[in-house]
Amino acid sequence: MMGNERRPRPGGRAARVRRAVHQAVEDLLAEHQGASFTLAEVAARAGVHATSIYRRWGSWQALLLDVAVELLNRDRPTDDTGSLGGDLRAWASAAARSLAGPSGRASLRALAAALPDSADGRRERAGYLQQRREKIQDMLDRAAARGERPPTFYEVTLGVLAPMYFQVLFDDSLPSEEYACWLVDEVLARTVRQDGSLPDPRPSAADLGHPGAAEV
Repeated sequence: MMGNERRPRPGGRAARVRRAVHQAVEDLLAEHQGASFTLAEVAARAGVHATSIYRRWGSWQALLLDVAVELLNRDRPTDDTGSLGGDLRAWASAAARSLAGPSGRASLRALAAALPDSADGRRERAGYLQQRREKIQDMLDRAAARGERPPTFYEVTLGVLAPMYFQVLFDDSLPSEEYACWLVDEVLARTVRQDGSLPDPRPSAADLGHPGAAEV
């Protein structure tokens, strides 16, 4: 009978397993600071069978990507402060706090190390960047609707996110909220001057006619 059919429950076992595994990976990333650990350790920490992890994610890289993307997207811009400068500073400050924390720092380093420099790895990175694009673009579209002149998505990512990511990946220092806000002000100043915009790093139509140009 239709009334007796079993339907998946929101927040059911699958959701509980995902939360437990994510928390286990997050805790281990913070404890190991990006050093390697095994799926067996994740399973033991989460209280689930390792086969359940393999069945759901398929590989260590897929699990790590899932966790890292969630961690790094927790600073998503949602508040409308009434101005582009306010929106970008609030978002950049949240990003800096996330990256400066042990989980955010370790997840970014682990993500960079886990994804191979291959077509599949680049597609995985592009998927993460697309989530960033949508959230950042929301702020830029709001600014345009208010009559402000926003920078482009690439000006924001290259001018604000890239320097903070560089710090985390290649430097011993961590990004501060003050530094994040300074980066925002620099991007906005270039936009106002209209002569200092950062170039779009995507290959041009001419480049696409030359094999390998997009990889430079």
